[in-house]
Amino acid sequence: MTAVPARHILIVVENLPVPLDRRVWLEATTLVKAGYDVSVICPMGRGWTAPHEVIEGVQIYRYPEPPEAHSSALAYGREWGLSMLHWFRLARLIWKRQKFDVIQGCNPPDLIFVMALCYRLWGVRYMFDHHDVCPELFEAKFGRRGLLYGVMRAWEWLTFRTASVTMATNGSFRDIATGRGGMAPEDVFVVRSAPKVETFTPGPGNRALRKGAGTVMGYVGVIGQQEGMDLLVMAADHLIHTLGKRDVHFLIVGFGPQLPEVERDVAERGLQAYFTFTGALYNTDLLAVLNAIDIGVSPDPKNRMNDISTMNKVMEYMTLEKPLVQFDLTEGRVSAGAAALYARANDPEDFARKLAELIDDPERRARMGALGQARVHEELSWAHSVPQLLAAYERIFAKMGQGPMALPVTADSVPEAAPAARVRSG
Repeated sequence: MTAVPARHILIVVENLPVPLDRRVWLEATTLVKAGYDVSVICPMGRGWTAPHEVIEGVQIYRYPEPPEAHSSALAYGREWGLSMLHWFRLARLIWKRQKFDVIQGCNPPDLIFVMALCYRLWGVRYMFDHHDVCPELFEAKFGRRGLLYGVMRAWEWLTFRTASVTMATNGSFRDIATGRGGMAPEDVFVVRSAPKVETFTPGPGNRALRKGAGTVMGYVGVIGQQEGMDLLVMAADHLIHTLGKRDVHFLIVGFGPQLPEVERDVAERGLQAYFTFTGALYNTDLLAVLNAIDIGVSPDPKNRMNDISTMNKVMEYMTLEKPLVQFDLTEGRVSAGAAALYARANDPEDFARKLAELIDDPERRARMGALGQARVHEELSWAHSVPQLLAAYERIFAKMGQGPMALPVTADSVPEAAPAARVRSG
């Protein structure tokens, strides 16, 4: 009897190495546990420099990290152009070792479709894993539209036209796929980004990081142009110098191009004693910080991108039973519900007032934290995304004329009695 070859998935991601990209890593390991062969192409960086290694059954192929672009179109063109050359080189290497059936492209940028189109000649289908709305991301970064915005819209449209199936991170992204992307609703699956609650667990944290403060606020994420760190510093200034809340501290976890500017802003406002910048932290080190805080902060300003995006940090605060303050964003409300207080859009003084409310009411903080954690466990954790992820792949293989694969059901791959997610956000 001839053995049936395993279905082989090639995942391509440009903006983070794997396994550092937590969404991609959860997807890859879930697919391996479900019986798929999985290879990943990604850049090197942040300590992950091996050109090839196998972790938990996932074949990881890394290429030298190109210079990261932050400003000009030329810089982005150089970054993405170099990345594309490496995608084609490594895909050819992987193809020689084992032909793949599906390319899963994780944006940004919306350019992986180019490689998918080339391999379509050999029967390979394209799964679009929609991480960011790139046209809105461009607008948020540069504060304008113009010709390059139009180019982004064209690339996005071509991406959806090439994709057989799309995985959207929330309901707003699903609407983009079926709206301006023109995809059929049955070909779009909401696969939320969320922590794996079995490993992302509450605990005492590193209490020394609190610096003796009565209330500690925490931030985790990229420190870039569109994350609102300038608004957070203004809110901290108002909280401390105007509202008189001086028994506080801010723990900032992350890296990004705006970090030196944020640190300079903190110094100019005389807030150095109230801020600790830890740099990038992962796994147990990240948990040690987030478990030490009392309130999470998500200062992403309201704009066309952030309003429809789901912030990973919001899900992480909630998983660890932390209440949070954020600006009033559409998908932010869908994710956090009663676990957050919502400041007026882009108003740092109102953000400070919301922080002061929680500082003054520890019992309210505890109630909100418990509500958020329950919401994650009951509706939003990675366990609730697994059935959608596997259904998306069953759909793409069905469109290729292949029947359902006999998937091994394990506690790690398919959660026991996991209900379908009842919210529309990612």
